[in-house]
Amino acid sequence: MGDPRKLKKKFKKPKHPFQRDRLNEELEFVGKYGLRNKREFWKSGTKLRRWREIARHSRTLPKAKAQEVQKTLIIKLNHLGILGPESTFEDILQLTIEDVLKRRLQTLVYEKGMANSIYQARQLIVHKHIQVGAKRIDSPSYMVKNKEQDLIQYAPNSTFKSKQ
Repeated sequence: MGDPRKLKKKFKKPKHPFQRDRLNEELEFVGKYGLRNKREFWKSGTKLRRWREIARHSRTLPKAKAQEVQKTLIIKLNHLGILGPESTFEDILQLTIEDVLKRRLQTLVYEKGMANSIYQARQLIVHKHIQVGAKRIDSPSYMVKNKEQDLIQYAPNSTFKSKQ
C-alpha cells in the first residue's frame, strides 16, 4: 500500500535551474499573486500541464471516447471557473498559468476588496478570518469554484467583519 506519510510530489521542477528569463517570469508571478515561494507557482503550472496533457491525449483516442473525455474536462474547468460557459475544446490548449492563479482564494479575496494587499489577503486566510460558504478555509491556494465565488466572506467571529 505504501507509507501514508510519503506522499508524491504535486509539482515538477524546471529542467534548467538557472535561466534568467524563466527566473524573472517566476519572480514576477510570485510578487503579483503573493505566492509564498516558487513551489506554489510550480504546483499551479503542473496542474495546468496535466489538463493540457489530457486534452492533447484525447485527440489520439477514438472519436466517441475522445468526445467523452473532452466534455468531462470542459465541464470540470467550467466548474472551477477557469473556462467560461461557452468555451470550446480548443480553449483548453490556450490556457495560461495566469488563468489558474486567478482562481486561487488569495487572489479572489484581494480582488473582492476584502484585503488591502495580496499579502494581507494571504494572512487573513491563514489566520482563519475568511470563509467560503459555511466552511472556514485556511489554505490560500484553495481553488474557488464558480458557484462558491459569491460566498466568500469574513468568518462570523472575525474582527474584520465589524470594520466593513
